[in-house]
Amino acid sequence: MVDDIEQRVFALARRYNGVYLFNNDKKQKLLTLETDFDTDMQLDVGEAEDLMDEFFKEFRVERGHFKIETYYPDEPFSWNPFKKFPPIPVPDFTIGMLIESAKAGKWLYD
Repeated sequence: MVDDIEQRVFALARRYNGVYLFNNDKKQKLLTLETDFDTDMQLDVGEAEDLMDEFFKEFRVERGHFKIETYYPDEPFSWNPFKKFPPIPVPDFTIGMLIESAKAGKWLYD
């Protein structure tokens, strides 16, 4: 049962891992428990929201206090193209987190 949950979560993440003209393993990134949706898969906020909506529905996981803004905060904006802002630190947002939450039936990371 546990392996089934892991396989299903990996299958869900794979659907958001880009589209390749040829199914080339060298070009398609291999997914692991530590794969981060932002830095490794480079999902934007809209893609991450879609993935998480599908995750909560498909795995019947309680959302709890989940907020996409925790992992994708609003970035400061300036009309000045030369103004640089320091990077905003965000917590990890990994496939492993989805697997653990799916096993528990609720979002474990607030």
